[in-house]
Amino acid sequence: MTDEHETETMTATTPQSFGAGATAALGSAGTTVKAGIVQGLRGMDEIETEIVNLVRNTVANTLQATGSVATETVTVTRDVVNGAIAAAEDVGGGLVNATRAVAKGVILGVADVGGDLVKAASETASAAVLAAGRVGADVGLVAKRAVDGVVDAARESGGNVGQLAKAAAQGAVEAAGSISTAAVATVREFLIGVAEGLKEVVGAVLPKPRQAAGA
Repeated sequence: MTDEHETETMTATTPQSFGAGATAALGSAGTTVKAGIVQGLRGMDEIETEIVNLVRNTVANTLQATGSVATETVTVTRDVVNGAIAAAEDVGGGLVNATRAVAKGVILGVADVGGDLVKAASETASAAVLAAGRVGADVGLVAKRAVDGVVDAARESGGNVGQLAKAAAQGAVEAAGSISTAAVATVREFLIGVAEGLKEVVGAVLPKPRQAAGA
């Protein structure tokens, strides 16, 4: 199936939350991001900057068009991340590489329209981890890249870096918990030192390893 045919058939669908088969149900924002990332992943020229700009503009424009930034942030965020996952699946990989840029673009796009950055940070990391688990990607590395992207965006936009990093880490851990206890442990390992100077902030929301009896 060609990208053009996929775009035509999926644009009319309603954005859905992550779950089995979710990549088949993209809204217009997800479809736009998917098409752009597929082209970029195949070219790889200045890919991260291109993805950031694509996602940022798509998120901002879509939220503005809805006329309800406050209520649509979660839906649009899920749809955009879903589109990125679908793109990675189409080209046979690239999810881990694209995650940081996608997360950064989402936060910058939400910031551009004055949306809830904490909610967007949490939802971005959560959606990325759930998608990684669904397609068999490295959930720990995807979680780290998602939080890194949120931190990048927070610094660039002047947002509260610690607050957004904490929200993203919490979202990643909660999503991992719905996958398996092993996924939680993996995500925790990757996020413990997610960004220099943020270890205490992020570590505060991560589950601590259990101490052996009698230790």
